[in-house]
Amino acid sequence: MITKIENISDEQLDMIRKTVGEAFVTNELFHNWGSPDERREDVLTYMALYVDYVYQSGELYANEDMTGFIGLEDSGNKPVMPQLRMLCRMFTKVKFSKIKSLLSFVKQISNSNEKYVKNRHIDALMVCVNKDNQGKGIATELINFAKEMSDSSGLPLLFDTDMEEYAKMYQHFGCELYNTVTADNGVTRYSLCYKQE
Repeated sequence: MITKIENISDEQLDMIRKTVGEAFVTNELFHNWGSPDERREDVLTYMALYVDYVYQSGELYANEDMTGFIGLEDSGNKPVMPQLRMLCRMFTKVKFSKIKSLLSFVKQISNSNEKYVKNRHIDALMVCVNKDNQGKGIATELINFAKEMSDSSGLPLLFDTDMEEYAKMYQHFGCELYNTVTADNGVTRYSLCYKQE
């Protein structure tokens, strides 16, 4: 069963930060930050700030034993203060050169999902399964939960990924790959949508 994460201890939140951070070290989003070994600490720092944003926004969900996490945001209900806090902290915790290269990439791929973002939708902010628990159906449980939220709200569910294998996984779960954009660093952003038929 997937539930919203609320009122957890600092130790639990730190465990989530580390789990999510480790899962994203090899993500192509951070391609410009060097090899996975070179970028590990910076990615862990960045993703810790991102997890804090998703948690403080009330958009972080997990399975019962907290080995799988998903962030789900209703575009009609975006919280502003947690996002501003994340951006301020990011500029003090992450090297400016890393932020600059990430923003350059984001700018190039920012229109990849314009087909759906003009209207209210649900954004899948992240999907993450602890490395020791992958292959046990946890990602299926998380994605099915997101699809049920989409069905019950009548809103399309959007996934953006920079990893071809994840794009294929989302397609396996009934999402339509409706756009790809390749940045000048060779990284491709895959935009996918699930909506009830």
